[in-house]
Amino acid sequence: MPTDTLLRRATLDDLDAVAPLFDAYRQFYSQPSDVQRARDYLHERMTLGESVVLLAQRDGEVVGFTQLYPIFSSVRTARTWLLNDLFVAEGARRFGVARALLDAAAAFAREQGAAGLMLETMTDNAPARALYRAAGWHEDATQWYSLNV
Repeated sequence: MPTDTLLRRATLDDLDAVAPLFDAYRQFYSQPSDVQRARDYLHERMTLGESVVLLAQRDGEVVGFTQLYPIFSSVRTARTWLLNDLFVAEGARRFGVARALLDAAAAFAREQGAAGLMLETMTDNAPARALYRAAGWHEDATQWYSLNV
């Protein structure tokens, strides 16, 4: 597999490619498989401008995604972003795709003038926690924060 990963913002034309990955992500969190439901959810979020989906492609195939939701900080009087979902297809793991998606999310937040970027993960998700630490995220009891946006 080549080492080049193309990162870009998803459009509605990408729904059929990303929906199976989103479905697999939901299954990881013990939800039943339902690709149509996954597609419909992404379609609604993207159509209403309620989320931004960033895609990773290798050899023209969508192999990973992250979904960001805008949130706002009253104290900072600024927008921040919640990195809510991150998933890489099993065959594309260990090629730096997840790290590239994290870096793309941080770059997106910076480009948007955001005050910060945050995420949460389960405390028993050791591979994800190791990735976030390696990417410079900081952990508290339940959330990870990046101040480098």
